[in-house]
Amino acid sequence: MSEKMMVYRREVLSEFLTELFLKTDMSREDAEYHAYALTETNLWGVDSHGVIRVPAYFRRMMNGAINTKPDTKTIKGSLGLEVIDGDDGSGFIVGKRAMERAVELAKEHNVGIVGAIRSNHFGASGLYAKIAAENNMVGIAMTNVLPLIVAPGASRPVVGNNPFAISIPTHGEFPFLLDMSLSKVAGGKLTLAIKKGEKIPTDWATDSEGKPTDDPQKAFEGFLLPMGEFKGLGLAYAVDILAGVITGGVFSHQMRSMYANPEDPSLTGHLMMAINIPAIIDNDEMKNRMSEYYERLVETPMWNGGRMYLPGELEYLKKQERLKDGIPLPKKTVEELEALAAEMNVKTPLARVE
Repeated sequence: MSEKMMVYRREVLSEFLTELFLKTDMSREDAEYHAYALTETNLWGVDSHGVIRVPAYFRRMMNGAINTKPDTKTIKGSLGLEVIDGDDGSGFIVGKRAMERAVELAKEHNVGIVGAIRSNHFGASGLYAKIAAENNMVGIAMTNVLPLIVAPGASRPVVGNNPFAISIPTHGEFPFLLDMSLSKVAGGKLTLAIKKGEKIPTDWATDSEGKPTDDPQKAFEGFLLPMGEFKGLGLAYAVDILAGVITGGVFSHQMRSMYANPEDPSLTGHLMMAINIPAIIDNDEMKNRMSEYYERLVETPMWNGGRMYLPGELEYLKKQERLKDGIPLPKKTVEELEALAAEMNVKTPLARVE
């Protein structure tokens, strides 16, 4: 482990973060969910969307940019399709409530679709898709963000690195879980590289003039490049339309940056879908068919000596490893958390793995 990284047990981080988030006057249930969601993301190995984000979220909660007691409510729709107003709440809470509502609708109508407007950054999309899978449903989760992706050769961003996730129950050790942003990499990877003092590949992002760079700070001040060039760009447009245009929420340039506008709600939009699988296939048959699918996949001959993995499998394996060995955090992040603890009189110690 690098000397710049420090390692912590999940339960230590969860207890510390719960106490910290309670200082924002949110409910214990919501504080515990924030702690769960952020540490779960780290356990998956998606460090760019985990505990590293806590200081930024916390400051936005304390200055009112994020409403810690949102009155989320349905504002339009019928049958299996609704839109909820997130009341400028945390994206973690609005996203969770939207997917839980989609699951409720799917139990009644077999398909539930819930859009959410007036929300904020919700972390990893897989957190919400997985809620549906845990209810024996297919889950699809997506969100739009402020334009950060530049078309190859352009000098102004046209769309956000809008992520989406799909989760499908397998009735095995882990669900199918595909979680991806539509930029070459998520913006959080730039933040992580900055904190680690590392260079980045030149096909990740550009500087503020649209020119490729290996400097994460210049990239952070510039734009991200799309996955698959214009194919990824088109998919990012689709997510923006589904999460923002058709829901009546904001889209494209109408959103606000959580970094450039730290005291303003981001106005982010989400779209959650849940599909009730038992309406068309029973659990035993689904388990058998998914087992056959998985076995066929992993038996694929590989010339390089490796093997194929089902989406979500690597994250599952990383979680088992980190539950055993601990979650690594950059030293700079730990220092920021300790400073917040001192400022807010958080009593839970951040005890490291020795």
